[in-house]
Amino acid sequence: MKIVMGSDHAGVEYKEKLKEFAASMGHQVIDIGTNSGESVDYPDFGEKGALAVCRKEADLGILICGTGIGISLAANKVRDIRAAVCWNEETARLAREHNNANILCMGARFISIGTSVKIAKVFLETPFSNAERHIKRINKITSIEKRSRVHDCK
Repeated sequence: MKIVMGSDHAGVEYKEKLKEFAASMGHQVIDIGTNSGESVDYPDFGEKGALAVCRKEADLGILICGTGIGISLAANKVRDIRAAVCWNEETARLAREHNNANILCMGARFISIGTSVKIAKVFLETPFSNAERHIKRINKITSIEKRSRVHDCK
């Protein structure tokens, strides 16, 4: 599986550890940066990672910022992206099983590197359930996304 990984400056150390972990599982990793602790803007990496998944250059994504929230907000602006902020293994499992999340977002300031690896493992190994109730709900999310493109929200 191809996994796109990106982070802002707060998540660089986590991204590097997660790259090693994913590679050890046999996944191909596409690193979109950042690669230093120098301050950068998380929306740039959220968009870049989400576009890689949307364009099918990657199967799934893992994005890290200080909280996981900002980078997920940016990623979720891209069509067909369901980026979920997860803080433990159970939220990662449910994000995949119930929501068919295609990007995992985590907050480096709130979880340990070890916990991030455990969360990523569950996210990468858990399939979507394909249960009718979950498909229906994801289709509703997609419908909202399509309608929002034609509405003037002003």
